Amino acid sequence: MIEIEFEEPKIDKCDCCGQEIVRLTRFVHQDDNAFAVYYINFTRGHSPKVVYGLVGLGEWGDGTEPKDRLAFPFKIWTNDSNYQVGLVDAEESPWSHVTFLGQILNRNEGLKHEWIKDVFHITDHIVADDKIVIDYFNKSGE
Repeated sequence: MIEIEFEEPKIDKCDCCGQEIVRLTRFVHQDDNAFAVYYINFTRGHSPKVVYGLVGLGEWGDGTEPKDRLAFPFKIWTNDSNYQVGLVDAEESPWSHVTFLGQILNRNEGLKHEWIKDVFHITDHIVADDKIVIDYFNKSGE
């Protein structure tokens, strides 16, 4: 069973329009063990509405390092009434320079990796359980 630990969002201002940029950090536990960390980034008022994310999977215990993990960059958007999730290349990720979550895989590498099912399981939970993300897509004008 997956459980997500929700931290308070960090809010910045977009240089191009002054709208709020929302940044989220979430810790994912599976069966009471550290399982993953994900980052979310979106800007209110930008169109189309898109959420960028990066999920890191691998070893999280004491003595582990980023080399013990892999990171999968993705984006979430909607069409009509359904969420859409797709992996993106590392260079498209707002965290392309971040190493803490592990080596960032490009789209084709990620889609072929055995952990891809875990990535999509986590993104399913994001669109079902992460209230800030859900509210962003459901509120008009944001």
